[in-house]
Amino acid sequence: MEMQDPGFWDDPTGNAPIVRRRKSLERRLKTLEQLREDQEELSTWKELLAEGESDPSLPRFLDRLDRELARLDLELKLSGPDDDKPALVNINPGAGGTESQDWAQMLLRMYLRWAEKDGYEVELLERLDGDEAGIKSATFAVRGDYAYGYLKGENGVHRLVRISPFDSQSRRHTSFSSVYVYPEVDDDVEIDIEDKDLRIDTYRASGAGGQHVNKTESAVRITHAPSGIVVSCQNERSQLKNRVTAMKMLRARLYDAEMQKRADEQQEREGQKSEIAWGSQIRSYVLQPYRMVKDHRTNLEVGDADKVLDGEIDPFIEAWLAHQMGEDDTEADAEAAS
Repeated sequence: MEMQDPGFWDDPTGNAPIVRRRKSLERRLKTLEQLREDQEELSTWKELLAEGESDPSLPRFLDRLDRELARLDLELKLSGPDDDKPALVNINPGAGGTESQDWAQMLLRMYLRWAEKDGYEVELLERLDGDEAGIKSATFAVRGDYAYGYLKGENGVHRLVRISPFDSQSRRHTSFSSVYVYPEVDDDVEIDIEDKDLRIDTYRASGAGGQHVNKTESAVRITHAPSGIVVSCQNERSQLKNRVTAMKMLRARLYDAEMQKRADEQQEREGQKSEIAWGSQIRSYVLQPYRMVKDHRTNLEVGDADKVLDGEIDPFIEAWLAHQMGEDDTEADAEAAS
């Protein structure tokens, strides 16, 4: 269906992928048109400078050109097939009980702050609170331009070193939590799911919601037997709505698993050693004896750990994207040389 067809806007949810794709193409076309204008203006400036003339507006033009080129460079880094899709983010604490569960909640707050700061729409799909503090798990959706493209590099294990607030002797503890990011797939992506492969359980939701969550088994958990993937949703008051959302999460997980399988097979065919992407320690957040956050893939270090934990993670996201772009360029150069 095309956007000009009658009835297109009668189903805004179902046609959202088309709208997102059009906005993405319009944004790139606008960038291309602006760069063409800049090229003409740059030629004019070269002629004026060659004649010994100058103008105070030249620095402003160069600053604007730098910003536009930086934006274009970022769009090139976000050119993967799923980069423009919304993201689903799942956070789980590692071993360590309350300490790790509290760390998982700190990560949840960090990502929610980042999404709010960057103007993304966030929907909390599932949250299971810890017995004493923190969370046992949480899943949320981040919707907006290139949400998955920006967040996909957050996959992996995040490590925290601090004086534990739960230790009566104030000893230093190391905690781990895993972050799993996958694209929210469109309804038109075909994922084969058979009813016989599903186990659907209902239970009482936990957390905010008043008496309703304590009396109604509205939360839904779906287990996909062939893959072992488990998803759950308790965000809606309606069990039916939670089931629909959980199925959408399952489709997204299965899609991501298939894409990961294909990527691994391609690397195996090409004789490449696959980087450990799941369960690897990607970043350390140190609050004691010094304060620092370090990404172990790019070696980027930021001294203001509190600012990072408050959602200022863009430097890490951009450094990882640049790192990936550099690896892709190196592989392309090697192939060309061979």
